[in-house]
Amino acid sequence: MGSYLTMIQPQMHLLFDSYHFTVLCCAVLLVLYRAYRNRVAICLLDFTCYHPPYSSRVPMSLFQEHIHLDTRFHPSSVDFQMKILEKSGFGDETCIPYAFAETPIQNKLSSAIDEAESTIFSVVADLLRKNNINPKAIDILISNSSMFAPTPSITAMVVNKFNMRSNIMCFNLSGMGCSAGIVSVGLARDLLRVHHNSLALIVSTETLNRNWYTGKDTSMLLTNCLFRTGGAAVLMSSRSQDKKRAKYELQHLVRTNKAQDDCSYNCVFQDLDSENKVGVSISKDILHVAAAALKVNISTLGPLVLPFSELLRYVISVTRRKIRILKTKSFYIPKFKRAFEHFCIHAGGKSVIQAIERNLVLEKEDVEPSKMTLYRYGNTSSSSIWYELSYIEAKGRMKKGDRVWQIAFGSGFKCNSAVWKCIYDNRDEAASAWTADEIIKYPVELSHTAK
Repeated sequence: MGSYLTMIQPQMHLLFDSYHFTVLCCAVLLVLYRAYRNRVAICLLDFTCYHPPYSSRVPMSLFQEHIHLDTRFHPSSVDFQMKILEKSGFGDETCIPYAFAETPIQNKLSSAIDEAESTIFSVVADLLRKNNINPKAIDILISNSSMFAPTPSITAMVVNKFNMRSNIMCFNLSGMGCSAGIVSVGLARDLLRVHHNSLALIVSTETLNRNWYTGKDTSMLLTNCLFRTGGAAVLMSSRSQDKKRAKYELQHLVRTNKAQDDCSYNCVFQDLDSENKVGVSISKDILHVAAAALKVNISTLGPLVLPFSELLRYVISVTRRKIRILKTKSFYIPKFKRAFEHFCIHAGGKSVIQAIERNLVLEKEDVEPSKMTLYRYGNTSSSSIWYELSYIEAKGRMKKGDRVWQIAFGSGFKCNSAVWKCIYDNRDEAASAWTADEIIKYPVELSHTAK
């Protein structure tokens, strides 16, 4: 018996170690499973976009006439703005604030407040009513408006209008440019992860009344031509019961800030011109700066979303270039269409959209939401990506399981990306930005409408 025990002892030791290893593996898997089940899913319940009244639309010819009638402009400034408007990619239904109907346009605080209230109150009311949400149920309120920061704040305006709770967490973002909409989403995500079972309301807008420039600096005159009225309200949740009725789940959010580089920092800059008039200058280098910021952004985002085959091809291409196997300076551009079904590129301008379309090797339909948003609504700053997402929905192209990439650029200089996954079956409902009667008119052929 003793010899038998001596013989099986090593086997028992191995069995003992194997048993403990199996228990350890099971424990680790159990912990991971529970962590996965208990992870805080950040969902987008719904969003609405401001649909300006028909009376506020401004046909291109009328806007050009408006500039001619403003006697404060030097003739050379008028000519420059005419050239920019001809190349803008805008249609005849973009909208301006009612105060812009005055001649000459006055930069009045009261007009700016009226503009902000009419836009913000409208989209928030629509969103809450559409989703049957009591304003007192909102736990977190975030606003972003780059150029307009009144006192009391924009969030205070919303709290007062909708009689929200006294312990609501409010945050106001300003000076962050057109990419602030995704910055707001990132802030909401972080807060919702900490404060479980909460609702976050985001308001993205920009006011035009305080930013009308009448000087001679051509880099500052661009803002008169590029921006139009718009806004969006977004409802996000970390409540487990909301996932069943949510539209999207946030997958990734990547922010890139190039402010440490002087060229990027000065690319979009508010300053005084030679006549002490306040304006926001837009550098001629903006496309190069945006391309550099996008390159850094996708270098972080790519490994998170691209299939392994695309990453491998890219790595091999870069390696060959480094060791000079390839004589050409070009290298393989990953096919992001294999990672995303939809793209929402900030409608900052026709040249920006075209540059991204070319550099990411996208197809015509991929950039259609961006081009049509630019044509119908103009550059609405941080809310433009939501008009584009609304366009995709209104066209009936969004399907359960689809992934959408929102890309936005902003002063600083910043490039921010948000990746959403559709988790609902396309509902038969009218999109707030594109009515059923309106969406059937799009897409339009831009070659005949814009140079």
